[in-house]
Amino acid sequence: MTGTPPRPAAEDPRAARTRARLRAALLAECAERPLADVGVAALARRAGVGRATFYVHYDDLEALAVDACADVVRDAVDALHAWRGRPDPVHAPPALRDFFAGLVPHRDLYRELLAPGGGGPLGRVLHRDLRAHSVAERELAGAADAPLVASAVAATFAGVLADWLHGLLDAGPGEVADQVWQLLVTLHMSR
Repeated sequence: MTGTPPRPAAEDPRAARTRARLRAALLAECAERPLADVGVAALARRAGVGRATFYVHYDDLEALAVDACADVVRDAVDALHAWRGRPDPVHAPPALRDFFAGLVPHRDLYRELLAPGGGGPLGRVLHRDLRAHSVAERELAGAADAPLVASAVAATFAGVLADWLHGLLDAGPGEVADQVWQLLVTLHMSR
């Protein structure tokens, strides 16, 4: 199974710069063509590194793509937890609306990594991180059935996000943010 390689706590600055160049090169390549049409050699040239250097950092293009899109996962988790106090049950917090709007420029790449229903390599990372954050938050609040509700929240969000990116939901970014927010608020109130 490919995935984002673990990063050491104090990553070598040269390695961090190389990885950043590879991520930027991948995003630039994917703005021009689908991920399936991107080659390692062309990507390495664009990043200004050797092909062998690419393989020092990543197993394959999918692992690089998941790493390049990992900020989306962090942004999603942050956007879903950007509110404090009693949530508005109808309107998503501005951070969640901004999150959905910010996906549009790299929509094609996210679609390749996030399968309908929320699967795929990016979907697995999103589900794992969102579930972990939700469990921790619910346990801290003393909420009942923290793992159950956290699983439902993570699956719902990943599934709606993926289906929206794949065009299975007919809604603009703000509208889908409000819709998924309403579902998540209902899940949190159910137990």
